[in-house]
Amino acid sequence: MKLARVSGTVVSTISAPIFDDQRLLLCDYVDPDGNPSGGYVIAVDTVDAGPGETVLILDEGNGARQIMGETTAPIRAVVVGIVDEVTPV
Repeated sequence: MKLARVSGTVVSTISAPIFDDQRLLLCDYVDPDGNPSGGYVIAVDTVDAGPGETVLILDEGNGARQIMGETTAPIRAVVVGIVDEVTPV
């Protein structure tokens, strides 16, 4: 799993049927301090996250498909949580 900050939504006029009624979020990866760490991912929103929120992303295709209840869908990443805070150990 990875930390990211939601920077926007992705709109597509044509997409695979699995994405019907799903919100796609553009998420920039961040480090535990909230600083950009480089890279981004487009993830299916399962937790109703909003712009600027720090989120937890499952960025592993098979696990993402299992969360969505699909075995062959073209899904790689899913937002699985909204992060309130990160506490160093």
